[in-house]
Amino acid sequence: MATPLICPSILASDFARLGEEVRALEAAGADWVHVDVMDGHFVPNITLGPDIVKAIRPHTSLPFDVHLMVAPVDPWLKAYRDAGADILTVHPESGPHLHRTLGAIRELGAKAGVVFNPGTPLSSLEDVVDLVDLVLIMSVNPGFGGQKFIPSALDKIARARAILDRAGSSAHLQVDGGVTVDNAAACVAAGADALVAGTAVFRGGPDAYGANIAGLKRPA
Repeated sequence: MATPLICPSILASDFARLGEEVRALEAAGADWVHVDVMDGHFVPNITLGPDIVKAIRPHTSLPFDVHLMVAPVDPWLKAYRDAGADILTVHPESGPHLHRTLGAIRELGAKAGVVFNPGTPLSSLEDVVDLVDLVLIMSVNPGFGGQKFIPSALDKIARARAILDRAGSSAHLQVDGGVTVDNAAACVAAGADALVAGTAVFRGGPDAYGANIAGLKRPA
């Protein structure tokens, strides 16, 4: 089984010490830092603005994987790119022209991703597959950390993998929501090659991050 990229979500970190947290993640073997941006409108929570992303950017060389749960999303793309985002991932529902939004992300020099919520069909993926560097399958409804994994996401991961493979796409296939050592292997077997994890990484404090990440990289 291939070793997945581990992308800890700092939504589960200690917000009072974000710089220290991202440094600890890099030392512990994380591959990307997943940044959940919520606007209190598209999802029922408010989290990290571009100034916070900019503030923590100097603390790690890891790629910043910024998941924009924001609507409308287009006005925020440049701000988060300028703040240090390497990947900008958007929802089909967050603007009227997904194709144009993904193109705009690439024009900013970032990698472009598209996110599918549990109730969002994959039908639009085939029409933009040539513009995506990342496909994110949500295995919870977005808006809060600490939710339980929705098992039907495994079938959706498999269907997304089939679409990417048919298109000859090299895009990463990521899963986010309730990912633990208990379901990580099933996600990878279904076709995911990148795992977002919050609680599963941050539990136990910084001394445990390395073991937690290693467990996710080599799921039983």
